[in-house]
Amino acid sequence: MLDIRYIRDNPELVTQRLAQRGGDAHTKIEGVLNCDTQRRQAETSLQQLQADRNKKSKEIGIAKKNGADTEPIQADVRAIGDAITRLNEEATALDASMREMLQNIPNLPHLQCPVGADADANPVVRTWGEKPAFAFEPKSHLELGEKHRLFDFERAVKITGSAFVCYMGMGAKLERALINFLLDLHTTKHGYTEVLPPFLVNPESLTGTSQLPKFEEQLYRMERDNLYLAPTAEVPVTNLHRDELLKHDQLPVKYTAYTPCFRREAGAAGLGTRGLIRTHQFDKVELVKICTPETSYAELEALTAEAEKVLQILGLHYRTIELCTGDLGFGSTKTYDVEVWAPGQGGYLEVSSCSNFEDYQARRMALRYKDADGKNHLCHTLNGSGTALPRLYVALLETYQQADGSILIPEPLRSYFGADRIG
Repeated sequence: MLDIRYIRDNPELVTQRLAQRGGDAHTKIEGVLNCDTQRRQAETSLQQLQADRNKKSKEIGIAKKNGADTEPIQADVRAIGDAITRLNEEATALDASMREMLQNIPNLPHLQCPVGADADANPVVRTWGEKPAFAFEPKSHLELGEKHRLFDFERAVKITGSAFVCYMGMGAKLERALINFLLDLHTTKHGYTEVLPPFLVNPESLTGTSQLPKFEEQLYRMERDNLYLAPTAEVPVTNLHRDELLKHDQLPVKYTAYTPCFRREAGAAGLGTRGLIRTHQFDKVELVKICTPETSYAELEALTAEAEKVLQILGLHYRTIELCTGDLGFGSTKTYDVEVWAPGQGGYLEVSSCSNFEDYQARRMALRYKDADGKNHLCHTLNGSGTALPRLYVALLETYQQADGSILIPEPLRSYFGADRIG
């Protein structure tokens, strides 16, 4: 979340930058500043009352020593104590209210973030490779999956419900091959430490990475245990160091993790929502970085390059865009989306979103580091998909399909898959 002191000192600048995201930024900032003013007034009054009580307590001691009646002074002390109790409750309530307001205010866009209302304003930063050309009409992954029985949606609906998938046979083997390939790439080539975290997370973890309270309705909650199914490995992995003070020579911390991801919102019906592209449960290999403020933007560029490397190795055409202010994620200050070309869809599909949160998450998590001079600072956190599996899977099937209906397996993936083609 944002620093209340920064908001207090720069209300117009904060309002202006938040307004670039859309929505009523003025009302939000005005509300949190009013709450902050009342909270500080209550704390000032509390300090004055405590000083008054201490003074009166000393007077009681002097009066007793002189044999004087202390009841009037004791009555004053009791009255002051009652007022302190009321003010403590008021200050605590105001503090909780202010924190809740801050948790519902998004991060400030980077000063050089492209300004725009929605995804149509996202500039293309770079492209790699060429769109594949076919001497036949390319099929969609749905047609290819049905032909080779790679996945089964009907039985997944029977088992669970709509927008779930059951991978079958060679389809399941391909999913497993991709997960292992991605983990090996990021650990052996990119220097990440592999983590296999719990797939259930508590509310504190979701609050730390800014999914709560903003996105409560998009999460699967287990009410009996007050736990949630992880919407992304970002949540458990970034929270590994919540409430910790790291040493500067530990940074950057680089973790990669495979998890299934669970999201109630699978997307509205229409183009790009059928098949594997939007489901309630999907596999993903995540990349998480924790670093110093001085290095976080260099780490963002490296993170994005590492996500892009996946597609380069697999020979898949893609483009990288920078999100404009109106399309930026709630907690992010700067984001690159990597979009792979899917011939059967006739369009690009996002397979990775690489974001710098600066200290927005770290402030929620009390995640700090001690610098070489012994001073404590908030860390910067970053994450990105390295990559999400369903759309990578779709692009791979549709890109490497052959005229006879078979599907070639890219050479770097063959040792994981155990064959050079499907069909």
